[in-house]
Amino acid sequence: MTKKLNEFTEEELSKPEIRAKFGYKTGITGIILNVILCLAKIISGLLSGAISIVSDGINNLSDAGSSIITLFGFKLSEKKPDKEHPFGHGRFEYIAGLLVSAAIILMGVELLKTSVEKIIAPQAVEFSVLTAVILVFSVAVKIYMAVYNGSLGKKLASPALAAAARDSLSDSIATAVVLVSSAVGHFLGINIDGWCGAAVAVFVLRAGIMSVRDTLAPLLGTEPDPEFVKRINDIVLSYPEISAIHDLIIHDYGPGRQIISLHAEMPTESGSDIFKLHDIVDNAERRLRQELGCDATIHLDPVAAEDEQTQMLHERMEAALFEINSGLTMHDFRIVPGPTHTNLIFDVVVPYDNKMPQAEILEKIEYAAAELPSGKNGGKYYAVVRFDRPFT
Repeated sequence: MTKKLNEFTEEELSKPEIRAKFGYKTGITGIILNVILCLAKIISGLLSGAISIVSDGINNLSDAGSSIITLFGFKLSEKKPDKEHPFGHGRFEYIAGLLVSAAIILMGVELLKTSVEKIIAPQAVEFSVLTAVILVFSVAVKIYMAVYNGSLGKKLASPALAAAARDSLSDSIATAVVLVSSAVGHFLGINIDGWCGAAVAVFVLRAGIMSVRDTLAPLLGTEPDPEFVKRINDIVLSYPEISAIHDLIIHDYGPGRQIISLHAEMPTESGSDIFKLHDIVDNAERRLRQELGCDATIHLDPVAAEDEQTQMLHERMEAALFEINSGLTMHDFRIVPGPTHTNLIFDVVVPYDNKMPQAEILEKIEYAAAELPSGKNGGKYYAVVRFDRPFT
């Protein structure tokens, strides 16, 4: 790899092969550094009799295993789509992060168990200059790994690397605690080795739990990045013929493997050229692929721009929704007139923090529609509503 991280464009960093190269580099670096720290700490801990140092060294060994999992995760996520997995293998990166998180939690439990035993039956701890040097070196290395993995994880938008960065930061804090406990035991004669070992275990468990949360979320499906949503809006709405978008859904099959679907509202006049409108939508889809690296499908929703009655009813119902709940929005509004009444057909998007039952919302909407002044045919208005949830 000849280019540095900051020399790659966002589109280049979304490509599996580029992400994999950085993943390999990070994984190999993590394996080497963690093995060195593990051996140094275990030797120092056994010589000094400090269980907290040995525990910290074993934690570094688990970190080396985590780096191996991360490396293989990036390797597997690089595989091309196939018949069994037509959307690719990008979620292997998330799965690798989840496995790393599970390993961290398991090691934290074992460290806590060992530390409790040490609290119950404390033993004298030897302190030496060698021990201090090893621990200070370990803190410096872990801070470097936290900064490196954190910046790389942010640039690649990688939950696996973000979890590795958080783990390294927790390790640096935990090792600093071990250093303090050894110094306190040596200079003040107070044995807090077991308690500090327990503190190390708590840091490890906390890092593991937070990593599970961050890596499990994209597997289950989570709200997309607001900045990414804004870029989609900016690209699609840059076409003057498109007045609004709704029902934007972003399907995430791994970093750099998003599929977009949305509805674009396009004001149309009688006699509008459907081929021209379709061409505009095609151009918008092409720009989304080129600039964001995502496959996109746009559904065209025509809006009756020159029908004054439709516009008036649309505005009235929007105002009624705002009075019911300021968070309610609507789309796909159209009218279907009949001999005795006119149907107002539209979708209502209900925010997740709404506490009002949908049946009550519907009742208020139907009442607001019935209160509208009679139309040209003298009949009443009936609301035909479908409820939606916001995806972004």
